[in-house]
Amino acid sequence: MSRFLGEIRQLGYVVHDIEAAMDYWSTTLGVGPWFYNPKVPIKNYRYHGQAHEPHNSVALANSGYVQVELIQTRNDVPSMYRDFLQAGRTGLQHVAYWTADYDADLARLTAQGFKPVMSGEVGERGRFIYFDTEYHPGTVIELSEVAGPKGKMFDLIRSASEGWDGSEPVRPFPDLSKL
Repeated sequence: MSRFLGEIRQLGYVVHDIEAAMDYWSTTLGVGPWFYNPKVPIKNYRYHGQAHEPHNSVALANSGYVQVELIQTRNDVPSMYRDFLQAGRTGLQHVAYWTADYDADLARLTAQGFKPVMSGEVGERGRFIYFDTEYHPGTVIELSEVAGPKGKMFDLIRSASEGWDGSEPVRPFPDLSKL
């Protein structure tokens, strides 16, 4: 457990082919089911303070308490994911900590010297921010707000993984406006 943020709740992998990655994780590793969104509705996205409109595909599944996130960029918008790929890397790009008190945790981390790089929102009370903490590949820290519908979706995804029998390995994202 991190002495700063508690437990790592998510491992974020940047991939070139999200469909192949979901197939590998579900067939070879037995992790699933995957909840897939071909175009995540990200609002208020910023990278180094500049606004952009990313098109990212994301798939989420749990292995026990830890959520695995697969990310494929679909356009050339500046992002930490694009930087990771352009550096010739794929695989684990970030670890995420979840919070119901986003403002307090963000203030605490910035006071500790953490530098924000990338941020946005997925659903109401679903803000996220990535910090400049990649001292070696895979160590970017994400702080993810789970106080709203996104947190309910994460609970649903974890519940679906418990006792998963391999059926329906890929499922659509739930509608956040209905959670």
